[in-house]
Amino acid sequence: MRTVLFIIRKEFLQIFRHKVMLPLIFLMPVIQLVILAHAADFEVKNINLHIVDQDRSQASVQLIGKFRACRNFNLVGYSFTNQPAFDEIQSGDADLFLEIPPNFQRDLIRHNAASLQISVNAINGVQAGLANAYASAIIQDFNRQIRTEWARSPALKAPAGLSVTYSNWFNPDMNYQTFMVPGILVLLVTLIGMFLSGMNIVKEKEIGTIEQINVTPIRKYQFIIGKLLPFWIIALVELSIGLVVGWLIFDIPFVGSLWLIFGFAAIYLLVVLGLGLLVSTITETQQQAMFVSWFFLIIFILMSGLFTPIESMPAWAQAITRFNPVAYFVDVMRLVLLKGSNLMDIRLHVAVMLTAALLVNTLAVVNYRKTN
Repeated sequence: MRTVLFIIRKEFLQIFRHKVMLPLIFLMPVIQLVILAHAADFEVKNINLHIVDQDRSQASVQLIGKFRACRNFNLVGYSFTNQPAFDEIQSGDADLFLEIPPNFQRDLIRHNAASLQISVNAINGVQAGLANAYASAIIQDFNRQIRTEWARSPALKAPAGLSVTYSNWFNPDMNYQTFMVPGILVLLVTLIGMFLSGMNIVKEKEIGTIEQINVTPIRKYQFIIGKLLPFWIIALVELSIGLVVGWLIFDIPFVGSLWLIFGFAAIYLLVVLGLGLLVSTITETQQQAMFVSWFFLIIFILMSGLFTPIESMPAWAQAITRFNPVAYFVDVMRLVLLKGSNLMDIRLHVAVMLTAALLVNTLAVVNYRKTN
């Protein structure tokens, strides 16, 4: 235990002795967070749709057929009551649901008007806005088509139009920054954590102190723990600072439990820092470690679902994201902060991160070659 504490103390002293390191670790991520929150945009495809058909008429079937034919929507559910749709929105299986009320066709014929309800998961404001636009375009096309068809029948009066009301869930104002800031914060914490840990052991190799450590009676797992814990603590502090900045500057809502966020972050950082230490054990110079770390980080970032929705990726890319730790943490940040999800809602994410943390850190310990 004393040996581990000695290594931890040594790492903190090395960090705080450098005047340049402290701004790099704590100030730069805050600046990047503020800048990057204004600088990203993306296109949305494959929006998951649930349809609640309470009318089950010819008109409702015709409208549903138009949604089925649109390539921007994936019909993931069909029911006759609201509860299944609510459950799918809550679980994340559906992005929006369309409610066709009872007597929809009758109102069109008798009263020359009818209403529809679209409820959207608006955590991602960009996706919610596009989903509304796509759905409105389909409804308007249906309206024009049915007016044309009914105008040919002398017994029917062409309907004047359909009115649609919207309900945006979890991000009512569809604020783009509310969606982006939690994900960007994950990326910045990941970048700092992985780069620092990735160049840690290899730095000892370059300056020659690794040989002194190798002849001491310290065990490999004690050495790895001592190298990992300082950066684990620093990353959690950075996460705290980022959350405060997000709350003060971008008014990010904290709907869910912050304890759950930090609990998951603690596990996630074991994965990221373990990856960095693993890279550090297989490289010989800090330059090599930096390039190898950057290789993995670029893949993790671009396939995290932050800038490009995972649902819009090809099938093979979606399969790769299952092994991307960044994608899991980005999803958890949005689910907990914006949606108020609890531990049961993210139990799969926790299980995956625990497994990954055990595997990666075991590899780092085994791969570190220590000779007595």
